[in-house]
Amino acid sequence: MQFIEEKLFVGGINYNTTEDTIKELFSKYGKITDLKLIRDRITGKSKGFAFITFELASEAFEARMGLNGFELEGRNIGVKKARKKEME
Repeated sequence: MQFIEEKLFVGGINYNTTEDTIKELFSKYGKITDLKLIRDRITGKSKGFAFITFELASEAFEARMGLNGFELEGRNIGVKKARKKEME
C-alpha cells in the first residue's frame, strides 16, 4: 500500500496555543507525520500559523472539512491545503 502524504496550512491560531493542543485536535482525523508551529526567530513567540502533514491525503481532507472555521482557544482557525514553495 502506498501512502500519499498531504500538508495543510493552518492559520488564525491563537498565539498562546501549543503544538500539543494542535496535535491533539488534528490527530482525531488521522496520523500526523509532521507538525510545525511557526515561531518568530528572535522572540520564539508563535506567529499564529502552522503546517501539519498527514500520512494520508484522505485524512488531511477530512481534517480540512472538519476543522476549517473551528473555534480553537477563542479564534476561528482556517485550514487549507498548503501550497508548495516555488523555486526562484
